[in-house]
Amino acid sequence: MTYDITFARRRPGRTLLETLEDRAAEYDPDAEPGPMRLTAAQRAAWERILQRVTAEVGPVTSQEYLYSLTLWRDGPAGHLQLDYIGDSADIEIPYRYPGKAALPITVEAYRVARIGEEATGLEGFDGQTEQPTAVGDIETAAAKLGGIARWALDNLT
Repeated sequence: MTYDITFARRRPGRTLLETLEDRAAEYDPDAEPGPMRLTAAQRAAWERILQRVTAEVGPVTSQEYLYSLTLWRDGPAGHLQLDYIGDSADIEIPYRYPGKAALPITVEAYRVARIGEEATGLEGFDGQTEQPTAVGDIETAAAKLGGIARWALDNLT
């Protein structure tokens, strides 16, 4: 289980939340995903993400898979993962940052989200705070991450 930030391109006439709800309704868990087919522009956006995150946040590791491009950031703030498939993306943060320990990785995740938005034109949405990342409150997001991590630590270990 992870703290997730989801990215999508808003559909015409729909809000970002409506677009994400539409995508969720269309999802078929039994369907085999097709291989990723990125355009030249989408590959260029990925390269911009890698370069900017490395320059502005810190070193990353990346890998190309059949279904996604993946970036891992392991730094002093913690660990996050960004998966990109061209028309959507997701940032995942593990629930291992209880309480105030969640703030540094949340700040980093929101910075990576902003870079991703600027490089791709996709919009980020933090489902836990129910706000677009562009206007989201980082301290509220960190409190959500830290609270769930604290609960998990107290109740699941």
